[in-house]
Amino acid sequence: MGTSLKIVTLCTGNVARSVMLGYMLSALCEASGEDWQVRTAGTHVIEGSSMSGRTRDALLGVDELGSLHFGAHRSHQLTAADVSWADVILASEADHVHFVRRNFDNHADKTVQLAQFVRSAPLDGPIEHQLAVVASLTPSPEYDIVDPAGGDQRDYDRCAQQLWELSQVFALLVEHLAS
Repeated sequence: MGTSLKIVTLCTGNVARSVMLGYMLSALCEASGEDWQVRTAGTHVIEGSSMSGRTRDALLGVDELGSLHFGAHRSHQLTAADVSWADVILASEADHVHFVRRNFDNHADKTVQLAQFVRSAPLDGPIEHQLAVVASLTPSPEYDIVDPAGGDQRDYDRCAQQLWELSQVFALLVEHLAS
């Protein structure tokens, strides 16, 4: 059995970036035997929306995801229950980290930008230590994953590729700590 971890992926509307990342982490978890539970959420959500067709097509374009069923997603506003449940909240942008710090400040220590975590987390110690180190850093727009909303399919595909690369590194970091 792998590392047990409760993950919330976070973006703005919960119809593109957090959705893609959630499916990617679930696929990596299944492939590696990790024991991860993944929820997706947004900071400014129209509750119950499905993912966009471009998001779905971008996911279908990542061959390594196999035959996951992408139709079940419905957007969800981040709640206190989600934040309490999570071991880690992986945010797409600095603004999302700031949102959690403003609204759920007692959980700021487990909320990080995904790209900043992948680039700055120490390679030793438990995930809690990694999170504490990265959460102590100032979130920065330089680590933002650009929102593809309003863009064409190429924008969504680029976003999916970036998230796929980052999610694989995240999985390797977590697996490395468990070994």
